[in-house]
Amino acid sequence: MAESERPTHPLTTDEAWAFTASRASATTFFFDFDGVLSPVTDDPDASQPVPSVLGVLARLAESVARVAIVSARPVSFLRSRFETLDNVDLFGLYGLEVWHDGQVVTEPAALDFVPAMADLAERARTELPAEILVEYKRLSVALHYRTAPEHVRAVERWAHEQAERLGLRIQNGRMVVELKPPVDQDKGMVITEGVRNAGCAWYFGDDMSDIKAFDALRAREAVDPRFFGMAVAVANPETGAEVSSAADLTLESPDAVAAFLTEGLRRF
Repeated sequence: MAESERPTHPLTTDEAWAFTASRASATTFFFDFDGVLSPVTDDPDASQPVPSVLGVLARLAESVARVAIVSARPVSFLRSRFETLDNVDLFGLYGLEVWHDGQVVTEPAALDFVPAMADLAERARTELPAEILVEYKRLSVALHYRTAPEHVRAVERWAHEQAERLGLRIQNGRMVVELKPPVDQDKGMVITEGVRNAGCAWYFGDDMSDIKAFDALRAREAVDPRFFGMAVAVANPETGAEVSSAADLTLESPDAVAAFLTEGLRRF
């Protein structure tokens, strides 16, 4: 394949891996965490990467230009799960926090909302049904109704009321509603910036916020005929159909993601 050529969508996984291996030094791999590298759990604090993930990400980071995790989780949480991976970048809270070269950088505009988020978390614990798990993330508050889906309407109504009261934004996800600062930052923007100088990039996601990352790959392809992007969905019963419809490929589980990467690394 000539330097200026790239695979045409749709394509086989063999074609995608072959092109990626030939451009390894200019390739970035991006991963969501929950539902992609870890199974989704009733208790978010209990989530752990599947056993083989750490090893395969370490090998991947040695083989390509960059590996990054782009998550709704805070960087502090991601560090607790991936602290042995010194050469993997971490984007927390949709990119409001970044761990790179041993430092955390926080979007300054979001810091003004830390007190409001702390108050909002306490208000949620008081005003919402006891079955709703309130996850306080310093710069955002996530309201999980996975164990009490019958309260979804009450959670959504309350979240919209608070968003209007405080001028916040809402991010819907898999059995969760999240309130965020009104700062222009999302996974799509992280990927747009992250692929600016890349020749190839993969993104693995499972939720609605990941579709923006897929779109960022497509947008880069539209303006750079040498760039190749591969969007990979991970199946799930909540958002799987919509995310898969936006992807090039769908894998069945986080374990399947690890196995897929292990197989792909044999091409390098």
